[in-house]
Amino acid sequence: MNLWKKNTNAYNETIGELIKRGFQTLKASGGPVHTCRNTCTPEDNTWRTSYRPGTTLDSWGTEGRMCLGGAGPVDGESAPTGDLMGRYASTERGYGVPQDGWRICLAHEFREKRKPFQAKDVSLCNLVKHVGLGLRYLKWWYRKTQVEKKAPFIDMFRALPLRQIYGAPLGGIGGGTITRGWRGEFCRWQLNPGMYHYKTVIANQFTVCLRRGHQTVYQQVLSVERPATLQGWNWGYCGEYAFYHALYPRAWTVYHLPGQNVTLTCRQVSPVIPHDYKDSSLPVAVLVWDIENKNDYALDVSIMFTLTNGFGHKDDKSGGHWNEPFCVEKQGETVLGVLLHHCTPVNPYTLCMAARQQPDREISHQTAFNPRGTCETLWADLIADGRLDSPTGGYPPTQKGEKVAAALAVSCPVPAHGHNSVEFSLAWDMPRITFGSREREHLRRYTRFFGSSGDCAPLLCHHALTHYRDWERKIEAWQRPILEDSSLPSWYKSALFNELYFVADGGTVWVELPEDTDITGGLSNKYGGLPAQPSIIREFGRFAYLEGQEYRMYNTYDVHFYASFALIMLWPKLALSLQYDIAGCVLQQDLTERLNLMSGHCSPVKIRNVVPHDLGDPDDEPWLRVNAYLIHDTATWKDLNLKFVLHVYRDFYLTQDRQYLEDMWPICQAVMDSELKFDRDGDGLIENSGFADQTYDGWTVTGPSAYCGGLWLASVCVMCKMAQLMDSDSTYCHYRDILDRGSAAFDKLLWNGQYYNYDSSGRELSNSVMSDQCAGQWFLRASGLGDGEYQAFPADKVRRALKSVFDLNVLSFAEGRMGAVNGMRPEGVPDRSSVQSDEVWVGVVYGLAATMIQEGMLEEGLRTAEGCYRTVWEQLGMAFQTPEAYCEKAIYRSLAYMRPLSIWAMQLALDSRRHNRSDVTAADAASAPGAQQ
Repeated sequence: MNLWKKNTNAYNETIGELIKRGFQTLKASGGPVHTCRNTCTPEDNTWRTSYRPGTTLDSWGTEGRMCLGGAGPVDGESAPTGDLMGRYASTERGYGVPQDGWRICLAHEFREKRKPFQAKDVSLCNLVKHVGLGLRYLKWWYRKTQVEKKAPFIDMFRALPLRQIYGAPLGGIGGGTITRGWRGEFCRWQLNPGMYHYKTVIANQFTVCLRRGHQTVYQQVLSVERPATLQGWNWGYCGEYAFYHALYPRAWTVYHLPGQNVTLTCRQVSPVIPHDYKDSSLPVAVLVWDIENKNDYALDVSIMFTLTNGFGHKDDKSGGHWNEPFCVEKQGETVLGVLLHHCTPVNPYTLCMAARQQPDREISHQTAFNPRGTCETLWADLIADGRLDSPTGGYPPTQKGEKVAAALAVSCPVPAHGHNSVEFSLAWDMPRITFGSREREHLRRYTRFFGSSGDCAPLLCHHALTHYRDWERKIEAWQRPILEDSSLPSWYKSALFNELYFVADGGTVWVELPEDTDITGGLSNKYGGLPAQPSIIREFGRFAYLEGQEYRMYNTYDVHFYASFALIMLWPKLALSLQYDIAGCVLQQDLTERLNLMSGHCSPVKIRNVVPHDLGDPDDEPWLRVNAYLIHDTATWKDLNLKFVLHVYRDFYLTQDRQYLEDMWPICQAVMDSELKFDRDGDGLIENSGFADQTYDGWTVTGPSAYCGGLWLASVCVMCKMAQLMDSDSTYCHYRDILDRGSAAFDKLLWNGQYYNYDSSGRELSNSVMSDQCAGQWFLRASGLGDGEYQAFPADKVRRALKSVFDLNVLSFAEGRMGAVNGMRPEGVPDRSSVQSDEVWVGVVYGLAATMIQEGMLEEGLRTAEGCYRTVWEQLGMAFQTPEAYCEKAIYRSLAYMRPLSIWAMQLALDSRRHNRSDVTAADAASAPGAQQ
């Protein structure tokens, strides 16, 4: 094909001649020999159009000690647990890499390999209890997967295996994400809303080419992989000379090029910016390559970015996909690149890779190449002169069975002992989306600013390349006060920012509200007066994120209760928008009967004046059909209504949005009236119903309980506060009476002198120590309440209970190294009465730590949370996929989960603590002798 020919004399040479010239160039360069501990011979890695990094042709046969990048410990060595940088062999620290964050050598191997929770992990007694659930689930699963050809909202038979590879995702919020692994691979894709594809696309790579005096002296794919395909490229970069550093929403990868005296630092920047509701919605990222040349001579350096049209899905070979080059000039800035149009019948999209024209930079491209062959031609094209062919015109659509990829290269001079940089942008434009049912079309948030015609990818890249420095200034200004706070440990700073990945990578969607949509289902005037189209949703859009990448339900409310701190603190308009959607759903009902898998009984999908469990499955039609969860009838759950009320006041307290409070007040009254029926004996305290009727949906609870009883009292307390704000004396008196009676009953039935019992059933294990027993107090403190008139729990008992939790659930579990186990017996062994009582829930632990900090137990709180961070991020290799749960040994459950965003509650507690101490200091200064004249 003419596509593969170059209009220069050099390219008219045969491939064989180019290879020969490459050998001669290398031999003439006389570069130093670099050795690694792992061995590789020429026979192991046929040279073809490439050569081994850091070697000369003469040295190859005699030295032969090359690194197979990414290999495990050798020669009897083993990397210590948590020592993520133990195998790093270089002294280079990269260009502009911050001190704090999650850092790992590319040669690191995690020793512990855990398995997902499966039926075989259930104890015999619990297995017997859940035989009915298992049979009903199997029947439902078969119908869903084999008859309806849909994905189950929870797939108990095909849990995700643990891949210890993920790094920070690319992209803003709600436009889809592409995750790069910490070794540089493009390996997790969420372009179709809420649906994940876990496939490493091996052709998506960065390659470096070094030239000295018009001759190529080094060319290397910056990947430790050694794939069976693309054998014409030089793979197997030595991972011991590179490390990855993440401080979300940015990440850095530092590559020292052995024997070349050159260090590359790739910095990826995503527009995830607090309180920004425009750029934060953009499906785009920037990758900046800083090049440090420490030689006594100048170099010309090229970085080549290769990208496949697709994401490793079967539709990559469906045919009809095509690529084309582009050039866009706007406001005096020119951006060039390649568009990769992926023309599927459902949710078509365009990938775009681009670079900005700058002085002393040369941009070249290859519109199309076959990523399934050896790709020797592309490699030779770059090795010839550090540039690509740059053909004009588009590439014809692929035939069925074909794949196509493209390449973009940017070249720049780097002076001796100097620095230079090149920039790339990657965008994906899928402006109109449909969910699994294909019933409604939604416009993503970014279309408000860039249009919905599907042709804005070049403008997205242009905007990113001309604005990313401003993004970084805003990110640094936001993060700086925390990073520079010497009183905070480094692990906490890493955890706080890196756990935020889920806001963007939680199957997140951020869409416009259609003009004909009524969030109340036409009931705005009949029930509560909630606006049909609240102004905050009209202005800021609709927001939804999954319970977890494996638990596919949007805005799961019992879990959002924990995660919501990240939204209300950083994107409060999105938090309030979500609340309006929940409130609108409260007013609606769906009386369709369906089977509940746990009980085997039928109940309506949704009844009025009850908070929904979730807003739907992305494989169905979220917002239109809610409560995808069908294990329990959640209308009988005791925590959902209470969590809504607590949310409302906390959000008002932090935003001071009076209109929001006024709109939510009737909804709060309605759900509390619904909740009152669970106080069956009229003592002011609700009772659980003898099954797992709350967020711990596998842990049975009977009668008044620490968790739900505490949430109830906290909700009654905030109802008193809101009634006062709304000038409703009768409502205040009503709830004040309930609070007084309920507090007395709570103390009488549950307090045992050291902590609040799990429940008051009198069962053998009713006196277990629950780590989450102070959840109600947690939210009261976060809302500026919990003392004086608005106290629900005596302060001394709260502290004593937290001390018991710390001594038993934290220190007596796994030697105090893994956070807090959900349930612990007073004798110091985990409660194994259910499949959840002996788990650690990371998001619950972060909430517990926040509660401890609120109550003056700073050291205990930090130590409790640290156990989870060390376990997840350093021991188990679960970076950027923090699970819902893990046990002390062997297993985990539900990777990439929403609840751990609760770590931002810790930051709120720290901020409040600092503010309170400042107030005390100011008051002391004001009262000091001579302070007032």
